[in-house]
Amino acid sequence: MIESIALSIKQKALELGYEKCGIIPIPMLDGYQEKLEERVKNVPDSGVFYKGQQRLAHVQEEFPWAKSVIILTVPYSKYHVPENVSGHIGKSYLFDVRIDENTTEYQQSRQLELYLQSLGLKVEINRKFGVVGMRWAALQAGLGIIRRNNFFYTESGSWVHLEAFLIDMELELKSNTTLPPCPKNCDRCIKACPTASLCNAYTMNPLRCISFLTTFGGRNLPQEPMAENFGEWIYGCDVCQDVCPMNHKKWAAQEAFPGLTELAPSLTAEALLNMGEDFYRDKVQPKFFYLTADELWKWKVNALNYIKNHYQEQYRQLVLDALESPYPKVREMAESICVLYSIDKN
Repeated sequence: MIESIALSIKQKALELGYEKCGIIPIPMLDGYQEKLEERVKNVPDSGVFYKGQQRLAHVQEEFPWAKSVIILTVPYSKYHVPENVSGHIGKSYLFDVRIDENTTEYQQSRQLELYLQSLGLKVEINRKFGVVGMRWAALQAGLGIIRRNNFFYTESGSWVHLEAFLIDMELELKSNTTLPPCPKNCDRCIKACPTASLCNAYTMNPLRCISFLTTFGGRNLPQEPMAENFGEWIYGCDVCQDVCPMNHKKWAAQEAFPGLTELAPSLTAEALLNMGEDFYRDKVQPKFFYLTADELWKWKVNALNYIKNHYQEQYRQLVLDALESPYPKVREMAESICVLYSIDKN
């Protein structure tokens, strides 16, 4: 009976469009706490960051009824990246399906949740931030492997979203991955990391990561010495994934992501600096939810940092206009550009 329920959950998930589905009892997550401690030991500065992950290591403190976790993978490499945001905004953010109700992936998640409830199961999911350490759970379920750049890989490469449901029935349904390990002595991801956030295999300092510093971190980017190494990134970063040989030819780019073609022109540096609060709150913030409805200023600072790293005369008026911004950090970043490039303010 229990085995048939596990199999029916997996069958339903695959029918809905998930790539893989595994189920593991809660005790199989125990090693996650040890991994968090190992991260902090290797990079002491990261302690403040991983403190926020502790809730994922103690699931039953918040959900004492939980007995198993269903872990699923869904690739996003089928989507086309608009040219004007390619290399500027991280792909996982462009194709974030966690709360976008217009996407097939969000709808399949809701349908799976309803199916689980129809089986009489108590269910918990946190679509934004997860209810467990999802890469660790997916590894324990045998859905793939974690590579040296810290990302979880299936046969689709690292371009996969992970999703997890807690349920109140003890079930187990694991797979055996046949994925090969990272090539011997391969360190392309480590060498390519622009800010040396990826400081060793399976080790990183999240406080140096471009994705962290351009999203929910980096509140003082004008004074951030690593900002000059962000290259062309405005929000997020894909460098360690793009250079990975295990991602070679994994991006299919066959479909348009709902609404992205229309929104993409508004995500360039120029458009962001000219963006108004209403448009940001209505169109941009709901999609890129790591920044709040009051943090348009952060996008503008990121855009100015891009300009600072790639200054051309065509940006001069944008920088001068930014000097009059109501946001202090925007003015500060604009002033630093004027000083660096000796821009005449008159």
